[in-house]
Amino acid sequence: MTQQPTLQHRNDTAPPDRTRTYTWEDPLVGAEAARQMSGLDYLKAIARGEYPPPPIGQTMGFSVPTEDDVHKGRVVFRLRPEEYHYNPIGSVHGGVFATLLDSALGCAIHTMLPAGVGYTTLELKVNYLRPLKSGMGEVQAVGEVLSVSRQVATAQAQVLDERGRLYAHATTTCLILRPERAE
Repeated sequence: MTQQPTLQHRNDTAPPDRTRTYTWEDPLVGAEAARQMSGLDYLKAIARGEYPPPPIGQTMGFSVPTEDDVHKGRVVFRLRPEEYHYNPIGSVHGGVFATLLDSALGCAIHTMLPAGVGYTTLELKVNYLRPLKSGMGEVQAVGEVLSVSRQVATAQAQVLDERGRLYAHATTTCLILRPERAE
C-alpha cells in the first residue's frame, strides 16, 4: 500500500508575519480636475504632485510616472516586483502584469485627448513571456498610442527590465467617451 505524503507545519521555524500598509488620497479630487484639462496636462500635473495619483498605483505597488515619463502618445510606469505580487506558484500574478499594462496603455491614450474627453478599455490582450520575481529589480511598462479616432483608440505596451529584456506585451482598444451634445 502506498502511503500518502503528509503536510507538516513547522511552527518553530515559521517566518515572521508579513504585512503591507499603504495610504491613498481622494481620487475624485483629480478626477474633477481632469475634466477641465487635456489628458497630457492632467497626467503631467499628477507627475508633478499637483493632483493625487490614482489609488490603484498604491494598491498594486507601481509608481506614478515622472514628468519625463509622460509625453503625447507615450507613458511609462514602473514596478518593483515584490513577494506580495505573487501567485500560488511563486511568481508575479498575471493580473499585476495586466493592471500595469492597462494603466500604461490607457494613460498613453489619455495624453492624446482634449479636456472633457475620457476613455474606457474595451479590450485588453496580454502576452506573458517570462515570469517576474521579487529581487529582480525594477521593470517598466511602456505604453504607446497606435491610433486615435473620434470613437476608438488603440495602443500597445511592453514590460521591460532594466536591460531591455521583454517580459510581456499587450494591446488595447479603448472607447473614447465624448461629452453628449446638447440637442
